[in-house]
Amino acid sequence: MKNDLSALSDFAPTRRQLLGLGLVFAGAAALNVVPGFELLASAQAAVPAAAQKIADHFSAVKSMSGEFVQFGPKGEQTGGKFFLERPGKIRFNYDGSSNFRVISDGRSVAILNKKLNTSDLYPLSKTPLKLLLDDHIDLSGNRVKSVKEEDDLTTIQLSDKSVFGNARITMMFDPKTYDLRQWTITDAQGKDTTVMIFNTKEGVSFAPDTFAIDYTANRELNTKTR
Repeated sequence: MKNDLSALSDFAPTRRQLLGLGLVFAGAAALNVVPGFELLASAQAAVPAAAQKIADHFSAVKSMSGEFVQFGPKGEQTGGKFFLERPGKIRFNYDGSSNFRVISDGRSVAILNKKLNTSDLYPLSKTPLKLLLDDHIDLSGNRVKSVKEEDDLTTIQLSDKSVFGNARITMMFDPKTYDLRQWTITDAQGKDTTVMIFNTKEGVSFAPDTFAIDYTANRELNTKTR
């Protein structure tokens, strides 16, 4: 997937926007992604076969790397490189002097700002990223809020109120190759952060410490800053 993207500014994401990436991930309104969804009639409504096939295909991708560009709620842009290993692991290295990192090790999500020397930690199980990184993307039950099938895009919106409240994740796939193109996370306030991925490679191997979170350093840092 090779998108011709314009140059990114050296924009430093705010904590809210990083949470959009790591917790609650999304500019969808600007991209006309959300309008026009076909809402499922009930929790028992059948999931379209094409959508389940796409979800199964993406679930089978056990590792991936590439580049990303992120659009914040006000149209802010930043980007960098990402690394994904299923289940539960992902890392975003932001470009620019801010040196932001978002890392999930399968248990927790850490949001690191080396410039400000801060480190925030959240349970992965309480974030929409869990649905993206699960070993198997389950479309059954009331997780599926909408599915839209078009010639050039299949859009699947998921949420799980019992896990992360009113936040939801919208994933967009190529209906022919089943490649994930982008996802949008909408937080409880209805604000979107969109992540587009490109130049992706599947079946890659990573260094053992790629998804490592230093819990001792996190604890010491937060103790000092209280």
